[in-house]
Amino acid sequence: MDTDLFVAWFEETARLVRRDRDRLTRLDAAIGDADHGTNLDRGLTEVCKALTEWPPESPVQVLTSAGTALIRRVGGASGPLYGSVFRQMGKVLESPVTLAGFSAAFEEGVVAVERLGKAAPGDKTMVDALAPASRALALAVRDGVGVREAFEQAARAAAEGAEATIPMQARKGRASYLGERSIGHEDPGAASSALFMAALANVAS
Repeated sequence: MDTDLFVAWFEETARLVRRDRDRLTRLDAAIGDADHGTNLDRGLTEVCKALTEWPPESPVQVLTSAGTALIRRVGGASGPLYGSVFRQMGKVLESPVTLAGFSAAFEEGVVAVERLGKAAPGDKTMVDALAPASRALALAVRDGVGVREAFEQAARAAAEGAEATIPMQARKGRASYLGERSIGHEDPGAASSALFMAALANVAS
């Protein structure tokens, strides 16, 4: 798992978010500020620009650069939350990068999001997609599966986790102000988290 893979991950995420920008914004319009897709698209465009203008020399540099760009360029809570995932991963990821090392770093990133957002699974946030993805990666490491299969399993877990937010009542963030009216809508942060994981599966080999 080299630097090129990590760069490709963010480039593919940017492509998927751009493709689904309007869907993410519609999800956010139902229970939030109606800007999640637009903000995340802008932030990932900046990530790709930064990775092009200052080519990273390691996976850690990719994660740190991406995390910093997301914090600076994505409005609302999602910028700092996503940024904390990747910056924390960059702090703990060991080289050379193995699947086990990636899984451990990703788990640390999810913990950082939970701490920053004071969110847990079931609160109807991005954690509901990220935490299942992290568990799927850990199980893949335990079972000794290959990198591509591991990331595919994580992507499926994230997508299922995002879909599972639909019947939930939000307990964190702006959506929580709606109370029971938040039920019946997919959480936009969980939906975009699933795209991050889908992108990783797409570029893995």
